[in-house]
Amino acid sequence: MRNVNRVFFCKSLSLVFLVPSFTRSTLRFSYSSAAASSPNRAAIHCMASDSPHSTPSGDGSVSPPGVAAIPTSSPSSSASSAIDFLSLCTRLKTTPRAGWIKRDVKDPESIADHMYRMGLMALISSDIPGVNRDKCMKMAIVHDIAEAIVGDITPSCGISKEEKNRRESEALEHMCKLLGGGERAKEIAELWREYEENSSLEAKVVKDFDKVEMILQALEYEQAQGKDLEEFFQSTAGKFQTDIGKAWASEIASRRRKQP
Repeated sequence: MRNVNRVFFCKSLSLVFLVPSFTRSTLRFSYSSAAASSPNRAAIHCMASDSPHSTPSGDGSVSPPGVAAIPTSSPSSSASSAIDFLSLCTRLKTTPRAGWIKRDVKDPESIADHMYRMGLMALISSDIPGVNRDKCMKMAIVHDIAEAIVGDITPSCGISKEEKNRRESEALEHMCKLLGGGERAKEIAELWREYEENSSLEAKVVKDFDKVEMILQALEYEQAQGKDLEEFFQSTAGKFQTDIGKAWASEIASRRRKQP
């Protein structure tokens, strides 16, 4: 049988990775048929994973599966592992950000859209003493990568921070094993954990970019769709950690005050 990765969307969604000589891992997600203007963007959020050993949780979803046992790639299988990993990451391009779905925003950005503009923020930012801009760019495109499996879990999903971190940690471990382990997988895991723990200057900068990108997007939706998205601005007020984050947020707020 030819090697294939397929993603099937339906009311009860199963994502099956077909990897030769590897253990088959089946991930199940809860599905919401919330409207999305693009037919290629199924509105999937507050998702969790299912496996024969998982159990339902209080929010109506199920806990993530154990990580499938996938061996470290040999040189002959590295291309296969890379394409398996990239095929899974397609979900970052097709999954809308949950906050916009809940506010009935038309044609909402995807998780990948959000991370891409954060990467651009790191690229164009001025030099900051002690901050590695290249590392910031990498961290920006990695920080939400586990959402390819667990979806965009927001505070309104009713899932605790501890449970969210557990689900995302298991998803990240699965993705790194799918990639075949090795230095690149290790780098992705380290960047993700550093961001989650807010344990470096780069993490603080990227966390600010995360908030800046969100309020900039909120302003753009207000201007384009006539919506009041004040709650997104309120949720970030006073939470910026860096001078650049504060400066960019202030500029966005100033432009918002001037809009008709």
